[in-house]
Amino acid sequence: MKILKWGFIGCGEVTEKKSGPAFSEVEGSGVVAVMCRHESRARTYAITHGIPKWYTDAQQLIDDPDVNAIYVATPPSSHATYAIMAMKAGKPVYVEKPLAASYEDCARINSISERTGVPCFVAYYRRYLPYFLRVKQIVDEGIIGRILTVQVRFAVPPRELDYSHPETLPWRLQPEISGGGYFYDLAPHQLDLLQTIFGVILDAEGISTNRGHYYQAEDTVSACFRFENGLSGSGSWCFVAHESAREDRIEIIGDKGKLLFSVFDYAPIQLHTSEGIQQIVVPNPPYVQFPLIKNVIEHLQGLALCTCTSVSATPVNWAMDRILGKI
Repeated sequence: MKILKWGFIGCGEVTEKKSGPAFSEVEGSGVVAVMCRHESRARTYAITHGIPKWYTDAQQLIDDPDVNAIYVATPPSSHATYAIMAMKAGKPVYVEKPLAASYEDCARINSISERTGVPCFVAYYRRYLPYFLRVKQIVDEGIIGRILTVQVRFAVPPRELDYSHPETLPWRLQPEISGGGYFYDLAPHQLDLLQTIFGVILDAEGISTNRGHYYQAEDTVSACFRFENGLSGSGSWCFVAHESAREDRIEIIGDKGKLLFSVFDYAPIQLHTSEGIQQIVVPNPPYVQFPLIKNVIEHLQGLALCTCTSVSATPVNWAMDRILGKI
C-alpha cells in the first residue's frame, strides 16, 4: 500500500475540523508538513496538531522529499498557482473549492494535469455526504416522478465583518482574491450538487447587484440555468437580507411530488408526495470532508476511483462566471 504523506499549503479554519483531521484518519495516510506565510501561525498549527515540519514558503514544502501529496487550503486566487506547482513536481493535489477564482484558471489547472498525468482533486465533499446521497437516491428512484424544475433560494443577513473598512474586509469579499463575493464562496456547493444530480449546466445567465452597499462585491444574485438533460432551474442569493428572510433551501419539483433540502444547515429533508409529507433525518460524519478525502487517498493507493477531479469541478466555475457576467 502506498503511504500518503501530505503537505498542507494553508492552515486556516477549514483545516481545523472540516478537513485536516481526516487526512490522518485514513489508513496509510498522514500529515508531515504545513505551510503558512506567517511563521508563528505555521509553527503553532504544526505543534498543536503534531505535524513535524512547518514552512513559510510553498515551494520548499512542495520540494520536501518527505511530502508526496499536497493539500491546497488557501483562498481561491492562489489555487491555480499552487496546484500547478505541485503537479509539475509530480505530486497529486487536493484543492479546496471552488477550484479557482475563475473559469480560465480552472482550464489552466486541467491543462497541466493532463500534460503531467498528475491528478488534481477538488473538495466538493458534499457529493459524498450521506445527507446528499439520500437526496440523489430519492431523485434517481423516481419517487417524485419526472423532474420538472429546480429552484435554489438562499438568503442571510450581513455578517459583522461585512461592515469593516475596505482594507480589512474578509478575503471572501475581495473579488481579486475570491473570484467574487459570498456568491463565489457559497454557491459552488449548491451548483456542484445540482450538477452531480442532473448533469452539467450548459446554459447560465444572471443578474448580480449590490443592494446593501457595505462592500464593492455583489451581494444579491438572480440566475437561471439549463442542465445537459434539458432540465431548467433558477436561483436567488441575497447576503444582505433581514433576519426574517433567512433561508437555505433547494426545491426539486417533480410531477409526483417535490423534495426540499438545505445545503448548509442540513435541515431534515422534506419529501412531499400524494401520501403526505415525510421528514427524513440523515446524520453526517463529524469531519464532513472525511468520505471524500478517504476516496481520494484510496484512489492514490490504487484501491478506488475518485471522480471528484478538477475536470468535474470546472463546470461550476463556468456557470458562476456566466452568472456574474465574467465570461
